[in-house]
Amino acid sequence: MKVRVMALALAVCLLACGGVARAADSLPSWNDSGPKKSIIAFVEKVTTTGSPDFVPPAERIATFDNDGCLWSEKPFYFQLAFALDRVKALAPQHPEWKDKEPFASLLKGDLKGALAGGEHAVAEIVMASHAGMTTDEFQSVATEWITTAKHPETKRLYKGMVFQPMLELLAYLRANGFKTFIVSGGGIEFMRPWTEATYGIPPEQVVGSSIKTKFELRDGKPVLVRLPEINFIDDKAGKPVGIQMHIGRRPIAAFGNSDGDLQMLQWTTSGPGARFGLIVHHTDGAREWAYDRDSSVGRLDKALVEAQANGWTVVDMKADWKVIYPD
Repeated sequence: MKVRVMALALAVCLLACGGVARAADSLPSWNDSGPKKSIIAFVEKVTTTGSPDFVPPAERIATFDNDGCLWSEKPFYFQLAFALDRVKALAPQHPEWKDKEPFASLLKGDLKGALAGGEHAVAEIVMASHAGMTTDEFQSVATEWITTAKHPETKRLYKGMVFQPMLELLAYLRANGFKTFIVSGGGIEFMRPWTEATYGIPPEQVVGSSIKTKFELRDGKPVLVRLPEINFIDDKAGKPVGIQMHIGRRPIAAFGNSDGDLQMLQWTTSGPGARFGLIVHHTDGAREWAYDRDSSVGRLDKALVEAQANGWTVVDMKADWKVIYPD
């Protein structure tokens, strides 16, 4: 009898230890430092039946920013690179752009001059390059670009500049019953064609900024046409609003990298029960880019202060990640 009891106890111990090992092995690109340990500890307490912090699978919602959190964002947001390429491709159809800013500077290769107009200039570029086509046409264009376009500095495909540790984290969460969503300031229709293949996140789990669309009949066929009008900006205070509109549940975990994600992290971690917030801090100037408070893209200032005050996990990319991009 004693032998049976001892054998049973040993088996339970081995199973328990094996569960921890599997969790650790699910994040092989993470160093065994604080962030990895905090992620595993959180997941284990909300998924262990009988735990006071147990969360039913239906409520295990995790939201991720895209730019700077799941892939790089320097020297400027990758969707802007897409928009710039689209302007160049469409230029023959718009001879008036030769004398109209920001297009004139852009077509001369003067990116700094083209963006001198700030948010207004960016909005003009995005509207001109993203509107006027059907949603199916835009999906085709976005898919082709993400499949072929390369970053000017790294010479990698843009879709190859996703963060390997974050890919592992997404898979680890899903393996533990989480539903993972992208909640990004980027365009929802720009991301949806490729997020499932890249991140394992289907289009219906992508929340982003949008322009207006309208229903039309073209040659007797129903289509949705993209209009040159802003519909919703899913950034900063817009992120909790976007979450409520598209998801309808407050997340229990949120992941970001900039002040644009601050309100999403605040909204997520202020709810009842076990909560988790994580900030990706870009500290690796050798393997990626090092930036935070003074950056014009992906500025991390207020959110970094709040992370320390609220006990959110901060990932030091240089110290906590073994690799940056997939090989």
